[in-house]
Amino acid sequence: MKTDLVTREGHEALQQELNYLWKEKRPEITEKVAWAASLGDRSENADYQYNKRLLREIDRRVRYLRKRLQVLRVVDYSPQQDGKVFFGAWVEVENEQGEMKCFRIVGPDEIYGRKDYISIDAPMSRALLKKSVDDEALVDTPTGKKRWYINKISYLTPPE
Repeated sequence: MKTDLVTREGHEALQQELNYLWKEKRPEITEKVAWAASLGDRSENADYQYNKRLLREIDRRVRYLRKRLQVLRVVDYSPQQDGKVFFGAWVEVENEQGEMKCFRIVGPDEIYGRKDYISIDAPMSRALLKKSVDDEALVDTPTGKKRWYINKISYLTPPE
């Protein structure tokens, strides 16, 4: 089950994607489909078949985004969150071997294409929630529990 939370930046990015697909990409592909269809036999027309498939993918994504944007709840930063890990936090953690990771805890719709974002539904996020700097978190992994220590928490910018 996906959590229906999103950061303000994530919501704006999804809205921009929807606008781009609906107002720019879809009309462009529709025009190509109409041109390819006017050439005659559609069964052997690669342009027609490819663009028709692309149009279906765009329509599918547009439907998904419209439904998803209706249920998503935007979570903005609040100064009350300072000092603890909550949704939208940039967190720097370190394990016992000295391996460090820095990431932002965001909604599941925001993580694609970003290596520095993890979903609020991820085991690491769940283990870190409500913890403070210097606290330890036990994270369930496929190879057993792993111990991570929180070095830094920031809400407005990634920790340096």
